[in-house]
Amino acid sequence: MSLKPSPLAPAAFPDFPEIKGVRFAAGNSGMRYKGRDDVMLAEFSDRTTVAGVFTKNSMPGAPVDWDREILSTGTARGLVVNAGIANVFTGTAGRKTVEETATTTAGLLNAKPEQIYIASTGVIGEPVPTEKITELLPRLAEDLSSAAGEAAAKAIMTTDTFAKGAVARATIGGKKVWLAGFAKGSGMIAPDMATMLAFLFTDAVIPADVLQELLSEANEKSFNCVTVDSDTSTSDTVILFATGAAENDSSQQTANPLLDDFKRALLEIMTDLAQQVARDGEGASKFITVKVSGAASDASAKTIALAIANSPLVKTAIAGEDANWGRVVMAVGKSGEKADRDKMNLRMGGILIAENGVRAPSYREADVMPHMQGKEILIEVDVAVGKGSAFAWTCDLTHGYIEINADYRS
Repeated sequence: MSLKPSPLAPAAFPDFPEIKGVRFAAGNSGMRYKGRDDVMLAEFSDRTTVAGVFTKNSMPGAPVDWDREILSTGTARGLVVNAGIANVFTGTAGRKTVEETATTTAGLLNAKPEQIYIASTGVIGEPVPTEKITELLPRLAEDLSSAAGEAAAKAIMTTDTFAKGAVARATIGGKKVWLAGFAKGSGMIAPDMATMLAFLFTDAVIPADVLQELLSEANEKSFNCVTVDSDTSTSDTVILFATGAAENDSSQQTANPLLDDFKRALLEIMTDLAQQVARDGEGASKFITVKVSGAASDASAKTIALAIANSPLVKTAIAGEDANWGRVVMAVGKSGEKADRDKMNLRMGGILIAENGVRAPSYREADVMPHMQGKEILIEVDVAVGKGSAFAWTCDLTHGYIEINADYRS
């Protein structure tokens, strides 16, 4: 399937840094795609700690099961990701694929199988030709390079129209550290963890338990705020690897001010990647931010924001550049959360459209049309029952989404 780059894509993949203690390689296994890489290998130095969050879908793939089991070790030496076949609903054969991949990789990297993380993305239910991965791994191990981050990012793409990367710098105790990451995802995207696949790397020294708290906190404010089609993937995985090569002062507590700048940088790259996923939503032509305030709680506000962001009627109206604000009102009401109909107000592009239960007297649809014709859409709703607030990111719903998913397996 050949797809044109999303009109919302960034100008270019970022200048991905060479992070000490991390090396990448990518290659073609031939399991599904021709003429492009579909397997990536990453190697981490001995001191690397790890944290992860995974899908809440009750039908997780074999790689997710494996990663959850080994996460308690707190250490990592390798990562293998394949694109094309998801290794989901594949029974004992799927588990065997994961174990053989981990064992082969461990042998090549002089590590233990339980230090090797695995991820897969693609078609659900198809058997994985394990040998196509394991026979490729020795060559990938020979090709490992600290400069191959972009190649690794491209290898994990499926219906993505561009590789998604992000980079930031932070200071911990006077020491500069790198943070960088890449993600894949454009469909089957909904925030029930959630993220599709994302892998983050830093040279900071951070204990595994602290790293886990930092990742979980940032995930809630980034990947958990993005939706494309309300479908939570069976393979959603976010893993953060910290090599410790920067030799900064480490903290045993996430509340330590020593980590404040690292928290900022981590949230920055995760937010960037999450927004890139929405910008690459299958068939997307517009990026949508939904902001909800005045809710009974932050959790309530988030539920309302996602009800709006997931509404096919709202998304198709925006695709058609139609300021059909009544659909937003409908979505607020269907959320099941408290909202005061007679005090609520609604804005699009900063323009007041409705207030106190009726259309605003000052509203003229012509005023909002320039905003609707743009590529960045902002919807703001104050439901007037409390102080809770939240936001969500999504994209519009076009005929392109149908075309891509109708042809996904062809």
